[in-house]
Amino acid sequence: MNTPSAPAADGRWAALPTWLRPRDTEFSATGRTRLVETTLLVLVALLLATATVNDLMRNRNVNERLIADLRTWRAYTGHDYLNLTISQELLGPTSIQREVVCGNTAPGAPKATIEICLAIWGPTANGRRAVHGGWYLPAKAQDDTRSLRYGCFGPASRGMCPR
Repeated sequence: MNTPSAPAADGRWAALPTWLRPRDTEFSATGRTRLVETTLLVLVALLLATATVNDLMRNRNVNERLIADLRTWRAYTGHDYLNLTISQELLGPTSIQREVVCGNTAPGAPKATIEICLAIWGPTANGRRAVHGGWYLPAKAQDDTRSLRYGCFGPASRGMCPR
């Protein structure tokens, strides 16, 4: 590439190829190129900012929903336990916004006693969501598998428990 003027004569730039060295003046008719480059950079920045805001809002909504699920389980069972498990995948993809919250029915270590699992979905009202059924799991059950469930109740239990 030809430069309109000699690159900076400083020895610091001697190791760089000519086309990478700083110039005293720009090429003629480069205003349009800079306009296109600047426009593209601004569009990319807007896209990244939009994606970041969208992701943050989604995370905030999921966190608020999970907090409401914990409050719902505690209000429904009357136990103020801290060690609860929440599964967002058990009833389907997370986009459906259906969760299963499980916790002990008596004080003890997690999974040390019988657990009650509640199927929760719907909008949040007064910090809680609607319970659409559930089931019990025996003590020491490592996984929430269909074959271990018993005492199913509510419409969510249809097809979720063994027959």
